[in-house]
Amino acid sequence: MRPAPILDPAEEAHALALDAADPLSALRDEFLIPPHGHGVQAYFCGNSLGLQPRAVRMEIEANLATWASLAVEGHFHGRQPWLDVQDALQQMLGPIVGSPPADVVVMNTLSVNLHLLLAAFYRPHGSRRAILLEEGAFPSDRHVAVSHLAWHGLLEEDLIEVAPDTSGLYRADAFAEAFERHGHRIALALLPGVQYRNGQVFDIAALTDLAHRHGALACFDLAHAAGNVTLNLADWDVDCATWCSYKYLNGGPGAPAGVFVHARHAQRPRLSGWWGHAKTTRFAMAPGFSAESGAAGWQLSNPPILALAPLHASLEPFARVGMPALRARAQRLTGYLDALLRTHAAGVVDILTPTAPAERGCQISLRVRAGRAAGRSLFDHLVAQGVLGDWREPDVIRLAPVPLYNRHTDCLRAAIAIQGWADSTSA
Repeated sequence: MRPAPILDPAEEAHALALDAADPLSALRDEFLIPPHGHGVQAYFCGNSLGLQPRAVRMEIEANLATWASLAVEGHFHGRQPWLDVQDALQQMLGPIVGSPPADVVVMNTLSVNLHLLLAAFYRPHGSRRAILLEEGAFPSDRHVAVSHLAWHGLLEEDLIEVAPDTSGLYRADAFAEAFERHGHRIALALLPGVQYRNGQVFDIAALTDLAHRHGALACFDLAHAAGNVTLNLADWDVDCATWCSYKYLNGGPGAPAGVFVHARHAQRPRLSGWWGHAKTTRFAMAPGFSAESGAAGWQLSNPPILALAPLHASLEPFARVGMPALRARAQRLTGYLDALLRTHAAGVVDILTPTAPAERGCQISLRVRAGRAAGRSLFDHLVAQGVLGDWREPDVIRLAPVPLYNRHTDCLRAAIAIQGWADSTSA
């Protein structure tokens, strides 16, 4: 193992001062930070799995106590009757994604929700049968799109993929050109809010407008956007969206996902299940389906109460602090990390993420100039130094300074560790 590099005292003092001056730094104390050696990790992997809020254990234990003491009656009685579990979650989720609470719901997992949404929103007819994605989309999104094409007896030639430019970024004019050429064929655009590999924020409002002007629907995978960047899904006129809850929302591994369905689509035909039936008559057990109002009518099954319990704790800081303040802190942290890397890792790594604060979330994606093997070597070195980001094939290291629990000193620690690796490999 290479020795840990020595921090410059003045630079360390500056980072400590930045943390001390930021009142939101105290949010870190509400999370459990994984250990490393005699200290803790500099954890930059919240874009894959958010850290555990300390309050989660209490929420789970409260539901276990309800189960033990009330059993089935827990659906109707207790601290939080299970029949109404969505109510509080909708109230907290709505502001995070910029939606009336009634138009969001927590259910299933992200890929399952993508399938359910496409079953309702992707209705190919005549020549309008194509799905538009970005080239290099998260694999699950492409799998979902291709499988729906196949389900309708269509071929992959009906999948239109918009390529990035030579820098790896996706340009607005490339999407405009794709719609200009293929708009008459496109039934639905399935795009990310934040591109998972390079951290680029997509202009959801502009892309939604572009799709609508060409007669297509706009569906978004917000896995890397929800809880990361400011969203206004209702005002942007997005048709539908889904996101996981285990990344920036800190709901725990495999946590149930969220769904947004614009109010104008609330009664759209969909794959239905009994928990989406109107609550007032759900237990009448009638054969006919009458959808609950809003996004709650898209539910299928009895919700997983123990899996939902952590979300009551993990969403609370968002409700208390608000996305604007968290987004502002994320931009400060990400900007600081970006500046450090351009100083301490100049000539060693390329930064793949856009430089403009509005065009990136709290993620910096790196590629080591010396190639993939060197990139793996750097990644392994960072892990050994207690700096945990993640590796995305074929050659990308992602570092995500999350505003709820990362610090300026974490960012400095990462930059110094990269510089130490570069110095040792060039010696």
